[in-house]
Order: sequence, then C-alpha cells, then structure tokens
Amino acid sequence: MQLTLGPVLFNWQSDVWRDFYFQIADEAPIDVVVVGEIVCSKRSPFFAEHMPTVIERLVASGKQVVLGSLILISLPRERRQMAELTGTEDFLVEANDLTCVRGLRGRPHAIGPFVNVYNEATAAYLADLGATRICLPPELPLRSIATIAASVPEVTTEVFAFGKVPLAISARCYHARIHKLTKDNCRFVCEQDPDGLAVKTLEGDGFLSVNGVQTLSHSCASYLDDADALARAGVGALRLSPQKCDMVQVAHVFRNVVEGRLGAGDGNRALSEIYPGVPFANGFLHGLPGAELAEPVT
Repeated sequence: MQLTLGPVLFNWQSDVWRDFYFQIADEAPIDVVVVGEIVCSKRSPFFAEHMPTVIERLVASGKQVVLGSLILISLPRERRQMAELTGTEDFLVEANDLTCVRGLRGRPHAIGPFVNVYNEATAAYLADLGATRICLPPELPLRSIATIAASVPEVTTEVFAFGKVPLAISARCYHARIHKLTKDNCRFVCEQDPDGLAVKTLEGDGFLSVNGVQTLSHSCASYLDDADALARAGVGALRLSPQKCDMVQVAHVFRNVVEGRLGAGDGNRALSEIYPGVPFANGFLHGLPGAELAEPVT
C-alpha cells in the first residue's frame, strides 16, 4: 500500500509551504507527493520561486513527484497555465478538471479526487486515455471503490484517507465575502486561516470549513480502521491531505498501521494527539453521512 501526500489546499505562507515539503522530503515515509496550487490560481505566484527547489528535494529523497492542476478553470490566464502544465513531460501530471485531460491524452497521467469517477465505465474510459493513477472522490462507499478498482487492475486506485474532506469548489470566494471584500481584491485573507475557517450552525456546532473558493468538511477523514478492508478491495494507495499538524507523524502512523507494526486503535489515539480538537470521521466509506464515525469493516 502506497502513501500519497496530496497538495496543500490552504494558503500557507510561502516559506512555511517550502519548509513543509522539505520536512516531508527528509522525514516522512511517503511514496508519492502531489505539489502545486490547485484551489486558487491567485496564490500560485507566492510559491513559484520555491517549486523547483521543493521538487528537487523531493526527488532526491526518492519520492515520486506529481504536479496537480487547478480544480476549477474559469479564466484565460488559468487556461494558459493549465496548457503549460499539461505540456510538462518531466513529471506525472494529476488532472483535477476534465479539461486538463485533453492535453494529457495518450500519455501517462493521474486523475485527482475532484474528477467525478463514480463507476467502472468512467474509470475504464480514463484508463484508456492514459490514466495510470486514479484518486477516487472521497464520498464513495467501499463497495463502489472495490467495483471500480476491480475494473481497472492496471491502474493504481487511490482513496482519500486523511484530512478535511473537499466537498465543493466555487467561482465565488467565501473568504473575501466574509471580510466584505471582492474576489479580485481579496487581499489574500484566506491566509489568516491556515487550516480553514470553521463554519458553525446556529446552535454553535461544527458544520463545515471554508478555504477561499473551496468548501471542506468540519471533521477530518481518517481511514486507519479501514486500511485492511481497502487493501482487500484493491486500493493501492492512501492519500493524506496536509493539515496544520505534524504531517510527518501522521504519515508514520499510517505507515505503521498499514504495515502491521501498530494496531488501528493505537493509531487512532496517536492521531488524536497529533491533530487534537478535531473530530474524525469515516462515514462516506460506510455509506453513511460523511461526518459519522463507523465501526471498521471486518
């Protein structure tokens, strides 16, 4: 079972972003790392100068680097950026929007969890176009995951296994609106919430998290309990989505559980200490509301 580190979804300070990947390169038992700004193209210039160094460090540590595309492409400059990205041949590119697949067609590429791969026919179609890795949407139940994985055995099927779950993307920036700003003059206020801005119900209960134009879950997905069931279902990789916590230790916990050196119960207790105060959930995998925490599949 491979471990994949997904792209940073939040607007972190550029030096924090750089140092995070340096630490992942040097210390984390991760096989594949997806890098690149995929949520808001306005953030990209802040990280651009660090990208070559980060990629070089990750490659030198033996990790496979995958370049992520934008989730939503709506502007001419974004189309130009994605055309340039899909023309890259030095690294595998992960398409998070189907418009990017056109530029990748006929050569190996990856499909991100933001593309709606909900059945085996879609997975087979994308595999025929050249997809070698498919990270399935996080809302799929285990039964569907197993069916899709069995239909494309030549593809590495990946599942979103840790992190606040991405639920929706919009052309409207929620962070800007909350601060009474326009999207074009947002002042990058999303950097004030490096782990997302909590959205609560009228009763004060945690409901969602906001990340600029993106909506995430309030709870943090954790599929430690279900790692064995996912392996039996044909899943070849678990994706860990960066949160504002010690992701190196998160990776070690997942690696130890997957390889049988640590029980899932002990692993869950370790995660609660690494990422305190955040509820964990696995409801989607069990066909339940995503925020629920179900018993593991036996």
